[in-house]
Amino acid sequence: MTKQSVRKVEIENAKSPGRTERVDADKYEAMKAAMLAVLPQAAPGLTVAETKASLLPILPEALFPEGAKAGWWLKAVQLDLEAKGIIAREETKPLRLVRLR
Repeated sequence: MTKQSVRKVEIENAKSPGRTERVDADKYEAMKAAMLAVLPQAAPGLTVAETKASLLPILPEALFPEGAKAGWWLKAVQLDLEAKGIIAREETKPLRLVRLR
């Protein structure tokens, strides 16, 4: 049996500058698209919990069956998009996220 090749993408981490990870490109792209679809461009933004609740219904079931691992992917993509300046966190309690572009 041959192992199926999984396309990878390199992501950054806003909390660990210079450190990168290679992750499944299909899951990354699906989560990124869902996040950008639900995050507003203006304050007050969405909490991480609100973001997750909003994007779960639009994630592909084939990649995230019943929302499996969505929390991990949400955080990984959040930190990557922050590092790239695509989204930002508002320093509120709880933390809120907004889309910059």
